[in-house]
Amino acid sequence: MTLREQLKDKKRIVVKVGSSSLTHPETGHVDLIKLEKLVRELTDLHNRGKEVILVSSGAIAVGRKTIGMKERPTKLATKQACASIGQARLMMIYQKLFMEYNQIASQVLMTKNTLINGENRINARNTFETLLSMGAIPIVNENDTISTYEIQFGDNDTLSAIVTALVQADLLILLSDIDGLFTDDPNKNPDAEFIDYVEHVDHHFEQMGKGSASDVGTGGMSTKLKAAKLATSAGADMVIANGADMGVIHQIVDGEQIGTLFKENRTEDFYLIDYLDEPSV
Repeated sequence: MTLREQLKDKKRIVVKVGSSSLTHPETGHVDLIKLEKLVRELTDLHNRGKEVILVSSGAIAVGRKTIGMKERPTKLATKQACASIGQARLMMIYQKLFMEYNQIASQVLMTKNTLINGENRINARNTFETLLSMGAIPIVNENDTISTYEIQFGDNDTLSAIVTALVQADLLILLSDIDGLFTDDPNKNPDAEFIDYVEHVDHHFEQMGKGSASDVGTGGMSTKLKAAKLATSAGADMVIANGADMGVIHQIVDGEQIGTLFKENRTEDFYLIDYLDEPSV
């Protein structure tokens, strides 16, 4: 059985969706067709007996469009206000769509700082375990409305890897606006070569990180490589793929050759706090 085919046997899966994968590029408004397909894909994974967690970006992007703000906000207070408005609206949409498939969804707002505290970290893990045992699909986002550390320096790529490590998931799928990892930025270099498989995230790969090409997201390839290092060190395989078609989710889990696969490389002395303390890329 190939490494790709082994993905079929993954039991606990974290899926991260970036803001650019949830909105129309022309207007920045929510792409309801893609959201509906995302919900259908996740529900079907659950129906197959998988435990599923969704890490969803988009709160600030949705909030800014809700109030008619054309430019991406720069002031912290404005970002947090947009997140407050957008998070409520985004969850309302998710709840409505999941209800159509008779699937329970829940909201979990997290900050990396709270996980530094051992008791809080255990409580967070217990909450996830209980939600999954109830058959729910937790929808996770940073608590952008009150946090300052994450909203300024963090991203949901890192958060999804932290959640993967926290709940000991065995697969992390990062959906973005790029097909996977390339030797260079394919938007700028037509000779950039696609990398199908990464056995170990070493310094060579970390240097490949580029800035985000999207107007609505915060995480570029560098944050995805940091997430890959964290998730694989925690014992999970990770796949970066293009979220233009949410159908890639079941294709990845079915073992198809989609995106870049990062092989799990569990570190014997893995300790989540070591990664939380690292400065964001």
